[in-house]
Amino acid sequence: MSETPAPIPVETYRTALLTMLDEAFSGASGPSGFFTDKGTSLFETLAGIDAATASRSFSDRAGSIAAQVNHIRFYLDALMDGLRSGWKPADWPGSWQVGAVSDVEWQELVERLKASYAEVRVFAATNPDWDGNLIGGGIAIVAHTAYHLGEIRTALAALNVPEPAADPE
Repeated sequence: MSETPAPIPVETYRTALLTMLDEAFSGASGPSGFFTDKGTSLFETLAGIDAATASRSFSDRAGSIAAQVNHIRFYLDALMDGLRSGWKPADWPGSWQVGAVSDVEWQELVERLKASYAEVRVFAATNPDWDGNLIGGGIAIVAHTAYHLGEIRTALAALNVPEPAADPE
């Protein structure tokens, strides 16, 4: 008969979740990440993309990079709205309906994503109670973001967008 493992302290989970969120979004986990290479986080990747590139899609079955960014933002907002006011149907297909973007629209889209991420991060850093749904939600945000980060980076490769020069250390 196996013993029931001891519960994980909230701070242990919170620290791990914040590390994974930071790695996915901002690359703040340090020089050697758990699942990204240095300089390849979502915001680091988006910083090297202009509006014309963000407006392109490498396939008729793939959303543009701008649509990917909007979808990630929508996902974060839907989760936070669900936590605040209960789960309601969301317009997931609508989250992909982003056409060509101007320079201003592209910057606004990225800034909205950053604001949504900041809200999620504050919640993760301050929420005192973590049940199974919240723990799963935190893991889902990391997984969902990592998936779309991979899609964006694949799109850049397929569109032959050169990698930005690496920062010398």
